Amino acid sequence: MRRKLLWISCPIIAAMAYMVQAAPRPGACAEITAACTRAGFVEGGARAGNGLLADCIVPIMRGSFQRPKSSRSLPPVDARVVAACKAVNPRFGEPSEQRI
Repeated sequence: MRRKLLWISCPIIAAMAYMVQAAPRPGACAEITAACTRAGFVEGGARAGNGLLADCIVPIMRGSFQRPKSSRSLPPVDARVVAACKAVNPRFGEPSEQRI
């Protein structure tokens, strides 16, 4: 009886552990925004080189370099936080396609 219970419970426990680990973090995108804000990036500051979206969030989400015009260094953000943000909102940090 004990062996049968072990054979049944082990896969269930392993599946639950995987689900908990793979669950997206709903506040991951907010963590990135907060890290950029703490580093001194501001909304509307793209012309000055410290724009929240253009100079911080976009390079972090794309995993690319900053614009040459950027005046501040990127804050350290864990790659797992970026992956969790992309899982929750794949278009986070992408400029909108609406241009006037």
